[in-house]
This record gives sequence, structure tokens and C-alpha cells, in this order.
Amino acid sequence: MEKVMFGAGCFWGVEAAFRMVAGVVDTRVGYMGGELEEPSYRDVCSDDTGHIEVVEVMYDPFKVTLEDLLAVFWKIHDPTTPNRQGPDIGSQYRSAIFCSTEDQLMRCQAALAARQTVLSDKIVTEIKVAETFWVAEDYHQQYFDKRGISYCH
Repeated sequence: MEKVMFGAGCFWGVEAAFRMVAGVVDTRVGYMGGELEEPSYRDVCSDDTGHIEVVEVMYDPFKVTLEDLLAVFWKIHDPTTPNRQGPDIGSQYRSAIFCSTEDQLMRCQAALAARQTVLSDKIVTEIKVAETFWVAEDYHQQYFDKRGISYCH
């Protein structure tokens, strides 16, 4: 199994999108990239912690490739809008990829470069080696499934 984390706006819809991909074994929503230890949703939504709402995607690389996951990532959000996705505004909604390995990092950077060739606006997606992943509160996990809400992207 391999893991990669994606920030592409509100993590509820992002998680729902990745849970639908064959080869994705598990997902968890949480926070990355900030300074505060063990942040809460309320902390992150204050837009003062530097964290990003992310989805940790565990996947079987023999069933789905990182490139397949990146295709979903590019499709479900606008990587050219800083600190905003749709109606969600704030730095916690910025576009980001947190990689587990140097190989993933290089492949994500190559994918961004390829994607940039088809977009006129500059991509603002941050691509970094994964930092500490803080798991979000239980009520955020599989939020749409728990509430019978349809996928929103």
C-alpha cells in the first residue's frame, strides 16, 4: 500500500471523490501544513493555523496509479485559485499534495508541469513531502456517507 495526501477544498467532498476510485483502500480526513499541534476543526477554520484540510488516500499501486489519482485531483478542483475552492474561502482550502516518498514528489511535480501546459492561469498547488498528519474529528470522517449526501464535485 502507498499513501498520498490531497488538499483540494473542503475535505468532505474531496474524500467522497477519492473513495469512489477503484484501488483506493482507505481514506481519512485531517489537517497538514500548519504550526499548531493537534489542531481541531475550529482551530483550522479560524484561518490562523496554517493548516490545510486534506484527505489521506491509502491505495494499492497495483490497482490504481498515482497518476490516476492525480487525474482525479486535477478534475475535482481548480488548482489555479489560491486559498479558495468554490464557495469555501480561506488558506485551509488551498490546493496541495503531500507526498510520502521522493518518487511520489517527482511524479507529482511532473504531473503539475504537464497540467500547466493545458491551463492558461498559473497553478498554485503546493507539492511537498508529507509532514505530520493530524486526523480530523470522527464526525468529519466519511461525512457524506454518514449523512446520505450525494457527492458534490
